[in-house]
Amino acid sequence: MLTEYIEEALKKARYEIIDDEEPYYGEIDELKGVWSSGKTLEECRNNLKEVIEGWILLSIKKGLPIPKIGDFEIKEIQEAIA
Repeated sequence: MLTEYIEEALKKARYEIIDDEEPYYGEIDELKGVWSSGKTLEECRNNLKEVIEGWILLSIKKGLPIPKIGDFEIKEIQEAIA
């Protein structure tokens, strides 16, 4: 489920070339504050994937909402105590 969420988020990424040492820039509008850069598009995409993973973990730790991406969402599962 986590992998599918990340892959779906990466499909929504927007990339551009900027005037910088790492000219490839990527961000995901649906995930506030999630962006990365890289010397190549592949490096930027890999960095973005790591940023998404960290963003999810931090959001869970702080109890922040994680938006649904496509058909995928991450939420706490409440288990019934028998």
